[in-house]
Amino acid sequence: MSSRIFEITKAATFDAAHHLPANPGGGPYTRLHGHSFKVEATVRGEEQGAVGWVADLGELDRVLRAAAGELDHGMLNEKPGLESPTLEHLCLWFAERLKADFPGLSRIVVSRPTVGESCALNLG
Repeated sequence: MSSRIFEITKAATFDAAHHLPANPGGGPYTRLHGHSFKVEATVRGEEQGAVGWVADLGELDRVLRAAAGELDHGMLNEKPGLESPTLEHLCLWFAERLKADFPGLSRIVVSRPTVGESCALNLG
């Protein structure tokens, strides 16, 4: 019998301000502005242990919400690693915070739903 691979996903939201200091040609992104963000973390793997889950969804929720809470109602540019807080850098920032607790972390998606923008980081 072949192994069965599952993916589980949790989401969290946060609101934060930022600006892009190195925006080519200036433009509106260099000015301070804010967004409502959504972050989704996906863990991939085979079912584990007697419970038969990939990972504890409650623990994934707790860790993801804690990371989002670090950014909520703050200035993204002030966080190490987010001096230029693009969606790409936000994906990397979240991946760094979750990878140690969830070795099967396979995907991070950060979006700004109100403007229809998102970025996905596939981790393997």
